[in-house]
Amino acid sequence: MNAPSPLPGCVASLRSSLSLLESSTAILGEGVQDFQRMGEVLAVTRHFEVTSESQLVAAQEQVRGEIEPEVARLLDRVEGHLDRLARREDALIARTELLQGRIGDGSARVGSSAPGKRRGMGMGKGKGIEKANVPASAETPRDHRIEERLRALRQKKERLAFAVERLSLQAGQRERQLRKSMAG
Repeated sequence: MNAPSPLPGCVASLRSSLSLLESSTAILGEGVQDFQRMGEVLAVTRHFEVTSESQLVAAQEQVRGEIEPEVARLLDRVEGHLDRLARREDALIARTELLQGRIGDGSARVGSSAPGKRRGMGMGKGKGIEKANVPASAETPRDHRIEERLRALRQKKERLAFAVERLSLQAGQRERQLRKSMAG
């Protein structure tokens, strides 16, 4: 009885399975050889901390609590400084008016004290002292002193006017800077 043996068919099948298994192992080895690098690439890295809205609101309140008193203090200082500048400006204006009044009173007194020598003395803008037709020999040293005093008072008035204008410009500039810093 010569029956064909199943053993050679099993061996052939086993060899084909083994070659298939070896090729599968090779493909699998090639596929997993990059797993370490892939693990690092795919790892989740937190670059920024995520904060909750409540934490953000609390931080904003804290900053606001620190800044508002300082801003209020700075505004009080600015208001005080502006008040001082306004008082100084008022004082300079009052002093200028007083000096103008004195100049006007002095010229009226001079004109009335010596009616024969002077007809009138007035202060016109840029004209200086207006003299009547008085010869140079009729002028007294007192008249020269009064003229010098008037000239000095006019110069002082101009300096004071300039100082008032400069202070008002500085106050305006500081107000603009404060508004700009508050807005920015």
